[in-house]
Amino acid sequence: MKESGRKQGAASPCAACKLLRRRCAQDCVFAPYFPADEPQKFANVHKVFGASNVNKMLQELPIHQRGDAVSSIVYEANARVRDPVYGCVGAISSLQQQIDTLQTQLALTQAEVVHLRVRQTASFPHGFCPTSLSNSGSPTFKLMGSQTMPIFDVDMVVDSLGEPMCSF
Repeated sequence: MKESGRKQGAASPCAACKLLRRRCAQDCVFAPYFPADEPQKFANVHKVFGASNVNKMLQELPIHQRGDAVSSIVYEANARVRDPVYGCVGAISSLQQQIDTLQTQLALTQAEVVHLRVRQTASFPHGFCPTSLSNSGSPTFKLMGSQTMPIFDVDMVVDSLGEPMCSF
């Protein structure tokens, strides 16, 4: 059996050494992060950053930080392969646009809820405030076990003239 100098007697070099066509030494900085069964992972990193630059970056980091650094490097390399111009920034920008759209939709929905509450309050006759409504399929009620509970709390409020008003 051909001994490649790998830990635990592995005959296969890491993906980096395989791509670079060199012998994989026992202290290879790439071996823990680029296993032989994931060749595309290192191929993208090598294409975007270059093996020498990645080697230098990893050597400058403490060993406990290298795994996270490799994850970031692989993510950026894959993003650059998919989108050579914007890379990760394109993905971040797209996600930010989605957040903005969802925040706008949320604000519109919250405004609609307030509008419906005001409209519902205005529809009650002056001085009348329902404190117990029947559960006739109304969306303002939800079933919780055997109890019927309103989704919106209805409180009695007295206006400046001492007359009752509904407050939601």
